[in-house]
Amino acid sequence: MPKRSSSVAGREFGAGVRAVIARTGLTHRQLAERIGWQEAKLSDMTLGKGGVTEIEVQILLAYCQAAVEEREYLLALFRESGKAWLQMPEDGLPDQVRTLIDQEKAADEIICWSMIVVPGLLQTYEYAYVVAEHSTVIKAEDVHKVAAARAARSDILAPGKKFTFFVHEQALLLPAGDTEVWREQLAHLLRMSVRKYISLRIIPRSVGMHAGICGDFRVMKFPKYPPVVYIDSINSCLFFDDTDTVEVYEDILTALAAVALTEEESRAVIDNILEGL
Repeated sequence: MPKRSSSVAGREFGAGVRAVIARTGLTHRQLAERIGWQEAKLSDMTLGKGGVTEIEVQILLAYCQAAVEEREYLLALFRESGKAWLQMPEDGLPDQVRTLIDQEKAADEIICWSMIVVPGLLQTYEYAYVVAEHSTVIKAEDVHKVAAARAARSDILAPGKKFTFFVHEQALLLPAGDTEVWREQLAHLLRMSVRKYISLRIIPRSVGMHAGICGDFRVMKFPKYPPVVYIDSINSCLFFDDTDTVEVYEDILTALAAVALTEEESRAVIDNILEGL
């Protein structure tokens, strides 16, 4: 693998290799000396920048006595070289994908677009439960786990990051569970929207057709890495980090921002919906 800038898959690979090395109790310098590498080579590898061959990865993992399942996972990440990285969680729960959680924690800015339902990071547990309950692929016994995982991800909504949520008005008008669940979800949006690091802007129905008709997505931006586009479906998730694709989605966000209501106007819309319940 040639040396390159770190990608989503590369960073996941690097984090996995660092964990394997940490369990040996050796420093990077000690390990590099034992397997006959330059320390810089090992450093690039653990940062997900490549610079090593698959055989060399296998040698390192074997020396560190990584478990078979762990070796297979890391080698699969190493081989990932496409523009898009598709993950198919075994339990069908994108909210529990380690990569998504890690990327959200590392990002310093997250911009979300949601057309049908309230954005996952802003969902209450009860609302998330109703959403999961109506899924055709989530087993009844897993509904609580899905809702809890989604609610837990909201812990990243804290100072130090910037969040922008573009939400179509229809998502707020779609009944979810009983009136109490619906009301509490709308009230939660109002409470969150006044936080200085959160911007909530509604795309009104009066706009008609809009650039976001492509579907829900989010763009995550990082201090040290290029932006990443994340798209999830019922039981899979997709990461893009190539420049051309990211620019397409950033253009969509720019178009949405041009027709979205202001933050104050958006809160007024939510207030009006609440008054009618």
